[in-house]
Amino acid sequence: MTEPLTQSPPAPATDDGPPPPARRHRVRAALRHLPHRLRSLPPWSPLAAGVLVGGLLGTGYGLVATPRYTATSYVVAVPADASDPASALGFAQAYGRVATQLAVLGDAQMWAHVPVATLERSVRTATSPDAPMVSVTATSADPEEAADMANAVARALTRHAAASADDTHVELRQFARATEPTEASSASAPVTGLVGASAGGLLGGLALLVRPRRTAREPGHAAAAVPGPASAADVRGQL
Repeated sequence: MTEPLTQSPPAPATDDGPPPPARRHRVRAALRHLPHRLRSLPPWSPLAAGVLVGGLLGTGYGLVATPRYTATSYVVAVPADASDPASALGFAQAYGRVATQLAVLGDAQMWAHVPVATLERSVRTATSPDAPMVSVTATSADPEEAADMANAVARALTRHAAASADDTHVELRQFARATEPTEASSASAPVTGLVGASAGGLLGGLALLVRPRRTAREPGHAAAAVPGPASAADVRGQL
């Protein structure tokens, strides 16, 4: 006897072709109605969107950015016994300008254990117009490195001042050493979020000002009917 042949059902064909016409029609209809939907949004939508987007971007930047730490060391100019005390103020201004020069930073790199290029980027000095004092400020992602750089530059500056003290009759002395900072000097995520929200709100407000105003001729807004002038004959007929 011969057994009947069995055939397995054909596998369903996969549809890799273009989307059906109904789907394409829905997409086109959605794109066609998109401008009308945007015009139907409340007038304050650009302002709210700007605040939201700006706040999210600012907060994200604050979370991703590396925190920076700042340490400051102070040196004071002291006049010699036979010199004018007022000259110390002028030499303090001069030493504040040369503190970031290569001659001073070249000696400071030995104690800071960083290249001269890093000291040039990270160290800033400031002087007071009323007191013969120089502040040396260093910024780094490592708090210990920031303190080391500030102290190293201040130490190198005092050594250079001591080498010429016989001619200037003014010497620099360490007034306050830089300590390792415990808190970051860079802005935190909430602060950057507020800044971003403020900037986004400003841009949204500008977009709101330049946004074209709605007119009565736009779709969905019927023009108000204005009655025409009545003729003299119609007026006499009503009297």
